[in-house]
Parts: sequence; structure tokens; C-alpha cells
Amino acid sequence: MRQIVLDTETTGLEYRDGHRIIEIGCVELLNRRLTGNNYHIYLQPDRLIDSGAMEVHGITNEFLADKPRFKDIVEDFLAYIQSAELVIHNAPFDVGFINNELTLLGRTSGGVGKLCSVLDTLLLARRLHPGQKNNLDALCKRYGIDNTRRDLHGALLDAEILADVYLGMTGGQTALSLGSGTAGTDSSAEVGIRRVTAERPTLKVVRATDDERTAHQAALAAVEKAGGSCVWKELEQPELTEA
Repeated sequence: MRQIVLDTETTGLEYRDGHRIIEIGCVELLNRRLTGNNYHIYLQPDRLIDSGAMEVHGITNEFLADKPRFKDIVEDFLAYIQSAELVIHNAPFDVGFINNELTLLGRTSGGVGKLCSVLDTLLLARRLHPGQKNNLDALCKRYGIDNTRRDLHGALLDAEILADVYLGMTGGQTALSLGSGTAGTDSSAEVGIRRVTAERPTLKVVRATDDERTAHQAALAAVEKAGGSCVWKELEQPELTEA
């Protein structure tokens, strides 16, 4: 499963007031593993940044003067997020700004929602921790994520932090790197595997009797008669017929 943890920084709080995206940061997860295939870009918004927004992210108008515009990077950006699940904290904000940028370019056929699914980690956090603070800093504290570098907001930094928070909220485990140990190391020790030796006796196979098979089929038939969906019967029937 490919997921893109995404964050943006903007010139202000509301795209309906003409505010624009000035930074996009994305972190790729593949089967819950960080790949390093990230996406990061600063953008020239063709308008001034609100002073309040500048206090949050520290990005200045002068810094953005020579940066590309959204129209210059839109194809690369859309290709990068294509068909992924976007993981965003307070998704309506970022998705609204991205869709507005697309609309300004005349691309009004469905927006981001037509290219990707979206998971809002703010809604997820509110379900997991009702009545508590669920901003990114609070979640970092709750899940033991280091956010000491976050003196100012930044799209890529916040996406990196959110990726760690998301993995923590949804179980934390990224992968079992089975067999990935280097020579002279026992990778099984890292993941708690007990290896089976060649000297272990062959396991005895106990097969069902005819009476047990008949009783099993009767039970499955009763499930179907009651209106249930019996996937087990569909899977087992070819094997039983061959037997």
C-alpha cells in the first residue's frame, strides 16, 4: 500500500480570500515503511504573505521571489501523489488549498479526490483520544515522537513528524525485516523469532474423519440457510470434491 503523508504552508488561512500555497512537503510510506522517496518544493505565490502566517512558518516574500509557481510543478506533483492514499492532519485545509490551485489553472475535474483517497489524521486522533488536544505537538508528546526541531512549522518537517505520529497511532510497527540481518548477526533476535532446526521431529498431520466432514458440511449448510454468507464453503468445496 502506498501512502503519501502531506503538509502545506500557505500565505494565510483561507484560500477563498486569495491565499496560496507556498510550500509542499510529502513523505512516502510503502507498506508502512518510510522509503526516502519524498517530495518537497517552495512556491512563488504571486501575492504577499500575511504577517501572522509568516510568524508560524518563517517563510518570507524575499525567499520565495525566485521559486517556481504551482503551474510549473503541477504535473510532477500530481504524478507523485497519483493513486496513493494521502495522510493529512486536518485534511480539509490542505486539500482545499490544493484544489484551489488546480481550479486556478482550469483543472476542475474532481480535484485531488479523483486522484487519491484521503485519510485525515485529525479525525483519527479525535476518535482515539476524544476530549483531548489532538494537534501535532500534543500527539508527538502522547506517542513519544521527537519534535524538538519544530521551532517553526515547515511542510516537509511536519510531514516527517506526522508520518511517525501516524505509525504510532495505527500500531507503530513498520515492518518485520525478516532475513535482513547482515553476515555474523542474528536478525531473528531483533524481531523475536525462534528458528526451527532441521532436527525437529516431523509434525503429525491429523485429518478429519468422514463423520467430521459430514458434520462440517451440515453446519455450513445451516449458515447458508439462515441467510449467512459462507465463504469457507466456497473455498473448501473444491478440495472436498477432489477428496
